[in-house]
Amino acid sequence: MSSAIPGSPDFLHATRASYDAIARPYSEQFADHLSGRPLDLALVTAFAELVRAAGTAPVADVGSGPGHVTARLDALGVPAFGVDVSPGMVALARQAYPGLRFHVGSMTSLDLPDETLGGVLALYSVIHVPDDHLPAVFDEFRRVLLPGGHVLLCFQSGAEDGRMHLDERFGREISLDYYWRTPDAVAERLVKAGLRVQARVLREPDGEETRARAFLLARKDS
Repeated sequence: MSSAIPGSPDFLHATRASYDAIARPYSEQFADHLSGRPLDLALVTAFAELVRAAGTAPVADVGSGPGHVTARLDALGVPAFGVDVSPGMVALARQAYPGLRFHVGSMTSLDLPDETLGGVLALYSVIHVPDDHLPAVFDEFRRVLLPGGHVLLCFQSGAEDGRMHLDERFGREISLDYYWRTPDAVAERLVKAGLRVQARVLREPDGEETRARAFLLARKDS
C-alpha cells in the first residue's frame, strides 16, 4: 500500500507506513487492550454515558487501530465509527467488525463537517503527534464536536515530556516517533483549543507497562 498522504505533514507519512508494516502482529497482540483493565474500561464507559446523555450524535474513535474500542463503544449503545491513518489497520478492523464503519483519515484534518459529533475518543493515538502539530489536532477535535460534546484522551505519561524513536517493532522495519507528555501539558493545550478539562486520571504502570497512563476528559461548552 502507498504511504503517500497528499498535503499531509511528514510525520503522518512515517506513521502510516509504520503501522501498515506492523498492522497484523499489532492487532494480534493488542486485540483488546481494555480487557483486564477495569479502570480503563470504566473511564471509556463513563465517556460513553456522557455522550449518550447528550443526544444521539456519533463518536469518532480516532486512531482506531484494530477496531476493538470502536466495537466496545457500539456495544455500550453509542453510534461510533473508527478513523485511522493506516489502511492496513482499517482493513483488519473492517474484517474483524464488518457491521461497523472504519475509514482512512488523519486527526490533523478530519473529513467531517463542523459540529456533527457527540464525542471524540483518542486512545494512544496523540502520542505520535509532534508538539507543533498538537494544537491543530485539538482545534480539529473542537471543530467537529457539537456544543456539549466530549473528548477522552489516553496516553503514556511521565514526570516530564520526552520523545522516543523506534526503527523496529515486531521484527519489522519502521520509523515511528513517540511523544511522552505530562497530563498538565496536554490539559493546557486542550484549554487553549477551547475545550474545558473536566477530569484527569493518572494510572500507575500495570504488568509489563513501564509508563503511567493518563486520561483526560474535556468538554466543548459552546
